Amino acid sequence: MPDTIEPTQQQLMRAYRIYLKMMRYPHLTEAMREIFRSVLLEKASVDTTQIRKDAEKAVKKEKIEPTEENLREYMDAAVDLTLVNHFDDEQIDQYINLARKEDRLQNLIKVVNTEGVTSLRIKRALREFCEIPEGTTFVPPSEAEGVRVALIHHFISNQLPFMGIAKHHITIRDIDEIVQRSYWSPRYPGRIGGKAAGLVLAYRIILPRLTKRDPELEKVLAIPESYYFNSGIFSDFMDYNGLHEFHTHKYRDREDMEETYRKIPTIMESATFPPDTVDTFREFLHEVGEHPLILRSSSLLEDNVGHAFSGKYDSVFMANHGTPEERLQEFIRGLKRVLMSTFAPAPIIYRRKRELLDFDERMSVLAQKVVGRRFGDYFFPFAAGVAFSFNAYTWTSRINQDDGLIRLVFGMGTRAVDRVGDDYPRMIPVSHPLLRPEVDAAQIQKYSQKTVDVFNMKTGTMEPVPFLDLMRQIDHPDLFYAVSENQEGNLAAPIFKGRAMDLNHCCLTFHNFLTQTPFMGAMKKILDKLEGAYGRPVDVEFAWDHGKLYLLQCRTLSMQTALEPVSLPEDIPRNRILFTNNMGVTNGLIQDIEYVVYVDPKTYNRITRYEEKAEIGHVVGEINRLLAEKRYALFGPGRWGSNDINLGVRVGYEDINNTLILGEIAFEADGSAPEVSYGTHFFNDLVEANIVPIAIYPGQQGTFIDENFLLETANQLPSALPDHARHASVVHLIHVPVSKNGQLLHIHQDGKNQTGMGFFG
Repeated sequence: MPDTIEPTQQQLMRAYRIYLKMMRYPHLTEAMREIFRSVLLEKASVDTTQIRKDAEKAVKKEKIEPTEENLREYMDAAVDLTLVNHFDDEQIDQYINLARKEDRLQNLIKVVNTEGVTSLRIKRALREFCEIPEGTTFVPPSEAEGVRVALIHHFISNQLPFMGIAKHHITIRDIDEIVQRSYWSPRYPGRIGGKAAGLVLAYRIILPRLTKRDPELEKVLAIPESYYFNSGIFSDFMDYNGLHEFHTHKYRDREDMEETYRKIPTIMESATFPPDTVDTFREFLHEVGEHPLILRSSSLLEDNVGHAFSGKYDSVFMANHGTPEERLQEFIRGLKRVLMSTFAPAPIIYRRKRELLDFDERMSVLAQKVVGRRFGDYFFPFAAGVAFSFNAYTWTSRINQDDGLIRLVFGMGTRAVDRVGDDYPRMIPVSHPLLRPEVDAAQIQKYSQKTVDVFNMKTGTMEPVPFLDLMRQIDHPDLFYAVSENQEGNLAAPIFKGRAMDLNHCCLTFHNFLTQTPFMGAMKKILDKLEGAYGRPVDVEFAWDHGKLYLLQCRTLSMQTALEPVSLPEDIPRNRILFTNNMGVTNGLIQDIEYVVYVDPKTYNRITRYEEKAEIGHVVGEINRLLAEKRYALFGPGRWGSNDINLGVRVGYEDINNTLILGEIAFEADGSAPEVSYGTHFFNDLVEANIVPIAIYPGQQGTFIDENFLLETANQLPSALPDHARHASVVHLIHVPVSKNGQLLHIHQDGKNQTGMGFFG
């Protein structure tokens, strides 16, 4: 062969190599050339009819019989040569692979739509398709969409609202990646559940696989390393241990349900997983290595459109450190705890309220590596929290509600999504990140985060540590972004890194984090993209560490009430007003309230015994059940549902789900204020149950509450619940029409102008 190959020879060599590639798949050669002819016409303006005419001339010239077969040989060779003259080898490989994709897609369509097909068979067909390089040429969307729907239904979720959105964003290859990280029982099919599904979908909405991505988001956004233990493992576990009676547990009355649930931990302790499933757990732990894990509930209904199940099921942190057997036993204990929460009263009552009780709910588990770094025995990220695409907490008209709200904490995000003790997250309106409701340095320090949740690797438990104590123990490299220092009455963020600061005069403000990192810009884009795709407000849990924004969870939230304008009536006589409020007002219009339940904050705060305060929560729960078919409003001290029983009445969702409003009252003498719930699991419960949260600060200008009416009106608690008559000095049950000559209570809350009123009429 000569040193210099003539162009025509080079084309022949390239065409020959392409032919060899094609002949690896001889049954697809005609499909490949059909694609070649199509792209030649579309992209190179080559008229393939001319190729046929040239072939006819060549056959005639060589005196070969012009049969269709002979013409086809000439035409195929001409197409191949023309193709190499217009496209490079990489492009041609893409067209060859497109034919392979379409062939494997047809097989996948057949398999996934076969009645009674096994997950293993679908997995193999899916893998065969995805082993073909992805490239930049794709099968027609009309063909791919149907396969996506079938695969989503089989492996991810059978919820129609989710599938209707997911089919436009989650690709066949995304599903293959999920399947490759999924663990299941060989005896039962299953899905990865709602929480896992919501996370996968959110990530693909923000960073699409097949269309152009935002380069700035691509730099900063990530999801934790995740693995999926699908609902088939739950089904197998239940059957293997003969726990069939629990399938009817949800139909018991509440008292019976609670009594049975108290026995479940003992039953779970002795229950075991099948040996092959335990081997699967061992394989997983070997693969993931020694890194802290969180086992997140991911039930089939969870985080679905219209019902998020916020905080209803358990999630479990595990140190995942020690010998393989120690790690295995810790994992199994955590898994059992998540599975057990399927039968807890709160989610069952939640389902009953939404007419979801008859759905055969199964629990899947999302296992993720915990985001963060280790500092001695402690493990935690720089920051975490929850972001909400609609901001119901607008204390000034300057804030744009549609831009959203962020609830940010230093350390683990548990302090952001739960109502904790005497502590405060940073509340950030996305439209004005540096705007605060506090007006001076003293107030900012008072209402700043004081305690950090960290995961203690030695004890394997979540531990609250005072922020200043923590900073004295460790040298955190990102402290510059977190704190401001009080300098003679003025709070100022550090100007440059490495400057020595007096921790005694510092507090968490996140000023530099909000102004000198891409966090705010990224979060604004993320919330916009997610709400746009879902067509309704969303709630996103996140963590930030090492310059990366980790998406942990995404769910929708119904906010119709908060979006509707409300006006306050004028010229209502003072003797007909129950209260007025002007801080933290969310939109709401609640009319014709027949009952008022009032837990007197002053009397509650004088109770010294823990058990007696806990009993008040039980009384509230009993009243909630008693008034299930009535229209009632609930008022009480400080923080409803707080982990600190001294700051508010200890209640769960099942104790307040029938009320129309939840009022939090803070008298100046209390020394405590109603912490804004927005973005917490507790707030999600209120919104989804159409319960309007109200904060009342008696004594502040423009705020009033008629204590005389609440304390001196006839209390029906002793007659309605005789067993709790001894609590009548704390809990007041008022029948409004009896005390107000047939009038009812009406509540108007105008979020836009931050004014609210409750009045009789």
